[in-house]
Amino acid sequence: MSTPTPPNDPRKPAQPGQSAVPNPAKPVAPPARPPQPGQPGQPTPRPASPGQPGQVQPKPAAPGQQPAKPAAPGQQPTKPAVPGQQPAKPVVPGQQPAKPVAPGQQPAKPAAAPSTGKPAQPAAATPKPAVQPAAATKPGQPAKIGGPRKPAAKESGGKRKFGQVLVDLGYVDEDQLDGLIEEAKSSGLRTGQAAVKRGLINEDQLMAALAEQHGLKLVNLSEVKPSAEALTMVPETMASVYKVIPISIKDKVLTVAIGDPGNLGAMDDLRNLLSVNEVVPLLSTQEGIETALNKVYKGKEESLLDVITEIENNPGLGRGKAETSIDLAELSELADAAPVRKLINMVFLIGIRDKAADIHFEPFEEEYRIRMRCDGVLYEIPPPPRSLANAISSRIKVMSNLDIAERRLPQDGRIELNVGGTQVDMRVSILPTMFGESIVVRVLDRTVVSLDINKIGMSPEMLATFRSLIVKPNGIVLVTGPTGSGKTTTLYSALNELNVVTDKIITTEDPVEYDIDGIVQVPINHEIGITFASALRAILRQDPDKILVGEIRDLETAQIAVQAALTGHIVFSTLHTNDAPSTITRLRDMGLETFLITATVEGILAQRLVRKICEKCRTKFDPSAELLMELNLTPEDVKGKDFFYGVGCDHCNNTGHKGRMGLHELLVMSDDMRDLISSGASTDQLRIAARKMGMTTLRDSGMIAIHRGLTTIEEVVRETVLEDE
Repeated sequence: MSTPTPPNDPRKPAQPGQSAVPNPAKPVAPPARPPQPGQPGQPTPRPASPGQPGQVQPKPAAPGQQPAKPAAPGQQPTKPAVPGQQPAKPVVPGQQPAKPVAPGQQPAKPAAAPSTGKPAQPAAATPKPAVQPAAATKPGQPAKIGGPRKPAAKESGGKRKFGQVLVDLGYVDEDQLDGLIEEAKSSGLRTGQAAVKRGLINEDQLMAALAEQHGLKLVNLSEVKPSAEALTMVPETMASVYKVIPISIKDKVLTVAIGDPGNLGAMDDLRNLLSVNEVVPLLSTQEGIETALNKVYKGKEESLLDVITEIENNPGLGRGKAETSIDLAELSELADAAPVRKLINMVFLIGIRDKAADIHFEPFEEEYRIRMRCDGVLYEIPPPPRSLANAISSRIKVMSNLDIAERRLPQDGRIELNVGGTQVDMRVSILPTMFGESIVVRVLDRTVVSLDINKIGMSPEMLATFRSLIVKPNGIVLVTGPTGSGKTTTLYSALNELNVVTDKIITTEDPVEYDIDGIVQVPINHEIGITFASALRAILRQDPDKILVGEIRDLETAQIAVQAALTGHIVFSTLHTNDAPSTITRLRDMGLETFLITATVEGILAQRLVRKICEKCRTKFDPSAELLMELNLTPEDVKGKDFFYGVGCDHCNNTGHKGRMGLHELLVMSDDMRDLISSGASTDQLRIAARKMGMTTLRDSGMIAIHRGLTTIEEVVRETVLEDE
């Protein structure tokens, strides 16, 4: 039961003769006759109950000042009132103190109930409404708080959850939403897809809800005609890679349609690539985007040759030969020239579209060449004029934040693009040569690489053996092969399978090529002394269960890896050797003792990558005797077995190949193999013994792939050798 407000309630305005709030910058002298307790506007102080938990005893009041009320449990005590000022109200638990009353203003009414004459008690049991912060009262003071509760459906960043949007729009009720969430979790569908599948909403309502959630406007591309200027600005290659339709361009503001609201990150890329001030996205359907791409660009595709022709018709662009010096302002102007930007953008997008692993920019004395490595093989694209060498290198340096004036030293940089909602990292390496700067751009597109251990190309029997190795509690598992043979992908796939919350996995790599959630990844930085050895030494102090070392390059790294394996860790790493048995010889050559090799190494996987036959144009054929001779086979050896090749089609760019697969050779360290190593057996002796123990060699793995119709004889011969060669 509440008590009436006492006549000396501090909410009443100050009495005549009382001072208002003084300027905090100036001291205020106390009145000549300080008011006595009990005067109007000055409530009599109540002493705090001794021994009451959570309270702080107030300081004694100065002459003429009102003593502070005791603080409730968990509260800060209120400051004493300045003479002539109303005393501060106690702070409600969880709230910030109220702002002092300005001169001539009425004090704000308290939100709490009128005082009952009892000390304040904790209010944790009574839920308080959520509040929003307002501006701070004074510098150094906390912000005022107050205002309505935020909608519970909003996520961090202010965007509502899609399910709540469906409820807010009246498309579903709360019970239906709960069912949709459960179905989405079990089926892997998105909430909106589950709602369409159940028939609760149609496609138009789905798009309306997506637009509402992301704050976008809807556009029907069948009713919109993109402007010619916008289509010219965004070439078809760029539009198809980013999945956008340019609609209009005005005052350097480009309006585009997108089919995936999660693709908003690509707007920054388009803004930078096209040199516009802003890119405004409108939301359309995925089908609408695909239809419009085929419709609006029909017969209007600007090819790389068109861009090169435009550059050749601009004689003022670039210089012919590599000069010893060039003006910095001129380099900047060259890098920002529209034709140069368009050329580099198109080359990068072609590389991403064709799933190139590397893009090579190569200056020679009389020509300039651009090549791309797709499926392990380099092929050339139409070359730009030789005079554009400086402009190309300057543009790539600008994009990767490198020094455009430095042309004597190697440089390394990085470019990040958001293509179709997918992050693509591009590692840039610049090397000065006789005729200019050679540039190689490594394209790291995670969508190209599958980190599924079931898809790396091993036979079921070999995969089962490899799985038994990677789940061991300690030891060393090595993957060997030349550069570009897929060693990193195989190790990533193994770690991805082992990535569980109960194990701590740490890697050290040079560089870190792909980010994996749940795994701690440490990049090597030689400039500041972070090497494989120093990083591995530090990793051992991080309580790891499983460790990946990008490469064992020296004895120090090998010794630390052995130490880690001997102390209860499983260590994965790579080496550059030709096959699995020669890895033992390589470790010996580094200086690692034989007894440490036999005590720690559990298995060695050698691998190569070969191009796969295109599934769209795969054709059976009978190989000639000359072709079989390359495999050291005769027609009688392959009687009744099938051989295939790709005739070439649009799907594979008429190459007959699409994608790559691995050939593997797995050496398991059995007791007999350890005895051979301890006795000092040579590489050839180890290879012969391993084959007798059932090891499948790289050539054997290639033959299996040939007969399964996965690759060709030429690919296997190119990447493997006969054991007796």
